[in-house]
Amino acid sequence: MAQTQKWALILGASSGFGEATALELARSGMNIVGVHLDRRAGLANVERIVNEIKQQGREAIFFNVNAADETKMDEVVGVIEKKFSEQPSHLTVVLHSLAFGTLKPFVTDDPKDALTKPQMDMTLDVMAHSLVYWIQKLVRKKLLTEGGRIYAMTSAGSSRVWKTYGAVSAAKAALESHIRQLALELAPLGITANAILAGVTDTPALRKIPGNDYMIEAARKKNPSGRCTTTQDVAKAISVISVGHTGWMTGNTIRVDGGENIVE
Repeated sequence: MAQTQKWALILGASSGFGEATALELARSGMNIVGVHLDRRAGLANVERIVNEIKQQGREAIFFNVNAADETKMDEVVGVIEKKFSEQPSHLTVVLHSLAFGTLKPFVTDDPKDALTKPQMDMTLDVMAHSLVYWIQKLVRKKLLTEGGRIYAMTSAGSSRVWKTYGAVSAAKAALESHIRQLALELAPLGITANAILAGVTDTPALRKIPGNDYMIEAARKKNPSGRCTTTQDVAKAISVISVGHTGWMTGNTIRVDGGENIVE
């Protein structure tokens, strides 16, 4: 009888937390489905990630598509469904790590410089609501079943403010709310859902935020360990809580920050 294969679906797999988690889960024995959106210049890095996963003896299926596009969601889910029909498989982890939003203030003297409704809607849709739509499709197709683990990358911005971060802050707050609701509704199915709140981490997404150098330096000075959080710190934490007896751990926002939050 063929051994059941473990798979992880990483949304935002080409950099930052998504990349690090894909590689760490591959090292722990999982095959990876990665969804990312990159121009040609970024594809070399994606190829490197895929090769590293395969070097671990694992399979890697990557899609360069808009993870918030429903048609593309259906295409990816269809490929997963076909793959699972060919060999006993289980989707063990779903990680939502999509960082694509508009960084503009709400109120400005010139309306052209202020956040617009389409920009607000896009930010919330990609960085929060898309999680719900992915999970709906995966559960309905019975690709995500008992023992499945859902994680979503949030940030301190869910409860704190920063210039130009308003739309992303709203998305992170919504994302944490969606995680709680999913935890409630999926508990009878034996599927858990938790948000991961990393400390300030030097990622491509952070580098797009105006004032990021100050944020990084302040976090480094504040952290009891004297350094910022890394993507590897977060990936290792996700890997550890994705295996073993963690089925009673759901609906949480889990801090992975080296104690950054406890220091004023």
